[in-house]
Amino acid sequence: MTVGGDFDLVVVGAGHAGCEAAGAAARMGARVAVVTLHKRTIAQMPCNPAMGGIGKGHLLAEVDALGGFQGWAADRAGIQFKTLNVSRGPAVWGPRAQCDKARYSEIMRRVLSGLPRLTIVEGEVIGLLSDDGAVVGVRLADGRRFRARSTILTTGTFLGGVLHSGDERRPGGRFGERPSIGLGAELVGLGLVLRRFKTGTPPRLKRSSLDFDRLEVQHGDREPRPFSWRSSSVRNRISCWLTRTPERVQTIIEENIHRSPLFSGAIEGVGPRYCPSIEDKVVRFPHHREHTVFLEPEGLATESVYVNGLSTSLPHDVQEAVVHAVPGLEAAEFLRHGYAVEYDMVAPGQVGMDLGCRDVPGLALAGQVLGTSGYEEAAALGFLAGANAVLRGRGEDLFHPAREDSYLGVLVDDLVNRDHVEPYRMFTSRAEHRLLLGVDSARERLMGQGVRLGLVRPAAFHVEQNRWNARSRAKAMLEGMNLNPDRATREAVVQACGIEFTSPATWAQLLRRQDVDLDRAGRNIPELSSLNDEDRRIVVGSLRYEGYLDRHRREIERVRRLRRVKLPGDLDPGAIPGLSREVVEQLERHRPVTLADAERLPGMTPAATAILAGRLARGGADS
Repeated sequence: MTVGGDFDLVVVGAGHAGCEAAGAAARMGARVAVVTLHKRTIAQMPCNPAMGGIGKGHLLAEVDALGGFQGWAADRAGIQFKTLNVSRGPAVWGPRAQCDKARYSEIMRRVLSGLPRLTIVEGEVIGLLSDDGAVVGVRLADGRRFRARSTILTTGTFLGGVLHSGDERRPGGRFGERPSIGLGAELVGLGLVLRRFKTGTPPRLKRSSLDFDRLEVQHGDREPRPFSWRSSSVRNRISCWLTRTPERVQTIIEENIHRSPLFSGAIEGVGPRYCPSIEDKVVRFPHHREHTVFLEPEGLATESVYVNGLSTSLPHDVQEAVVHAVPGLEAAEFLRHGYAVEYDMVAPGQVGMDLGCRDVPGLALAGQVLGTSGYEEAAALGFLAGANAVLRGRGEDLFHPAREDSYLGVLVDDLVNRDHVEPYRMFTSRAEHRLLLGVDSARERLMGQGVRLGLVRPAAFHVEQNRWNARSRAKAMLEGMNLNPDRATREAVVQACGIEFTSPATWAQLLRRQDVDLDRAGRNIPELSSLNDEDRRIVVGSLRYEGYLDRHRREIERVRRLRRVKLPGDLDPGAIPGLSREVVEQLERHRPVTLADAERLPGMTPAATAILAGRLARGGADS
């Protein structure tokens, strides 16, 4: 036996989940080994060359507020910054950045290499070390063994990975890399249940072969904003482009649909409904004769362009026919064809809110192995798993984010307590209290937790606290300043924000009106002009949405009261009269800790919650 070493934590995989898990744990004082097939593939962006977006940008902001790396690295690797969903309220705006893929990977590789308690190990994990049913480390293909108190698997799409392109089928975790074969069998041997999922990626085209005269240019924001509190500014360095598929594409795909592994039966795994391949879109939406295609550069020093909207596993000749039928792409040269990847993931219901396996001590999971998709979801889960591994080792309270407090809480709660049958992607619509969970409030909600974990400097936290206090003072003054409609005051209000008023009001009431020129008001009302642009927008937004926000706060307080109602460990749901068979089965399967957790279970009606609460109030159920 070749000894590899003893650590507090071993992280298997160095994608986005693995980087955040290892980075958080090492900075919290743990001795960490992160095992990756190749150092050069650390934090690769194998699919879309972008970070953030609707829902995903919220997760990125939250991980950053907690002290994670992803937003900071995206700021440094970003080449175009754009906020999505700006036609709606600011709570659901989605900051997004096109990134230089090579630059992002280089930054994260350098960050991990510079952490003194972190060791990067090149090698292939082929099995787990176990002792009396608990995982105590990993074994590598070359014979090395690394022992650790905790092990986190962040295997991405490598677990039993198979690549599909037309009738071509070959083992692989992603393009050019071999899969992990034996590790899945080890997990099954430990009693874990696996499922088969599928994802895909589009072709990459040579930039100089595109006809830009036929493409619609897509600029970044005029005043781009960084993701991270550690970044002072960012700038746009490239443009993207847009085109649309003509009806001819529909015909090409329909004539060749029998050659698609997705429809021939070659692929068994379930793919993401929200991000379908172009052939899936043609079959599912036959009346949509046109589909939008975004052309996104993958970096400043590369010719590679990502063809967002044309994800496909069709044969190469069909892919080329489809692409060459699209306006602006008639002469496009392929750098890589699209493909699908099928892989194993651990079925829901087998990890707790700390992401530790319920029935396998010492083992935790994060990222796509839990059934998620996307860099941001992976990073958020990796951060949580890494931080909790350290807290568990210290015997301290674990970090369990609640869904009413964060998108991270929504993500974990959905993955742990709901049965998702397709790759999970974060959307703002998944959060019941999204008006209180905007990107702008992420630091206020979570930065204190980052300080507790030792991942945010207290000095940085105090800087942000001063901003929050300044916003609170400004809002209080606007709400408390009474204006009478005398001639001088009316003229002052017109001058300040361009509106007339005829009845006594406060500045807060006037700013809630839709006809107010907010830019003008921000410059001329002293209580606002002392704030920066972002803080002014936050203050005005809180005034305009006050009624909705108060309603959400009352609902959150109700949920928090339910969270204080613990369910007995020996609770026998079957002995409680009035509960349906479905509710009993869900309670027995998921073993919720609190009444609030029980309320979230599928099939748990308000009536069932009331029955359960009533039985608990009378002293529990018979067991």
